[in-house]
Amino acid sequence: MADFLQNCLDGIATGAAYALLALGFTLIFGVLRRLNLSYGPSIMAGVFAGTALYSAFNASLVEIAIATVIGAVVVGAYIERLCFWAIRKDMAVASMVSSFVIWMQIEEGVTLLFPDRTYAFPGILADAVVEFGPFFLRASSLAMLAIAAIAVLGLLGLIYRTHFGLAVRAVSENPEAARVAGVNTGLVTLLAFACASALGGLAGFLIAAGDQQITPLFGLWATFKGLIAMMLGGMGSIPGAVLGGLVLGIVEANALWYLGVEARDLVAYTLLFAVLTFRPGGLMGQTALMARRAAESRV
Repeated sequence: MADFLQNCLDGIATGAAYALLALGFTLIFGVLRRLNLSYGPSIMAGVFAGTALYSAFNASLVEIAIATVIGAVVVGAYIERLCFWAIRKDMAVASMVSSFVIWMQIEEGVTLLFPDRTYAFPGILADAVVEFGPFFLRASSLAMLAIAAIAVLGLLGLIYRTHFGLAVRAVSENPEAARVAGVNTGLVTLLAFACASALGGLAGFLIAAGDQQITPLFGLWATFKGLIAMMLGGMGSIPGAVLGGLVLGIVEANALWYLGVEARDLVAYTLLFAVLTFRPGGLMGQTALMARRAAESRV
């Protein structure tokens, strides 16, 4: 039991970063009802921007974090202009396919600029350990959990306590009605992309700082983890994205301990399959899914 509880603590720390990745996917999907497959590569580009600053100027951790977030936001805006703003609203498949093409473009560009397999990334804190009775966590994991919690609370405040958040929810519910009401839907979409990319950049920084390294495969990894966490929690649900990330982290940590590294991803995919089989809307998105189906049946 002690091992299981320790694994859960480790999984919560990792799942906090997964939750940030899922929140970025959720924010974009909630506004546009489209999937941005280039989200992970945009985060990777931001992390490599921070890596370049660290390698060239030995910058401080705060400067590296800012560079990572800014890099992710800039690349995210590039993706939004090419794949979502420039393509008609009723062509969701074309947007998704074009975002996949941009994924390949970003990954190839990063590989050419950074040809080595692995690059060093500075850690958040020294390898100090904080003990809680028989349990312990690395200080860097606690810092990651605290930063992720602040970011989630900040996003919730932005979405539910500000005029911008009201505009985002209006566009998500009915873009045409929001436009008639005077909402600049194009600007709201761009700013939502910027917020999602900033969250992704922060998640990428936390994950790279925890691992203290970065590779060009990070974009693929971040895309898979973010999508799995979002679908576990429920597509379009902010609380669901948080729950999905935490559940994924806990499940992976226990699978790693009891079954080995080879089975970790297999267990995660099996969990996703089981959840979507019995709750197609995800852990917290089933009610919204049923309401949407009922509304469509009345049309």
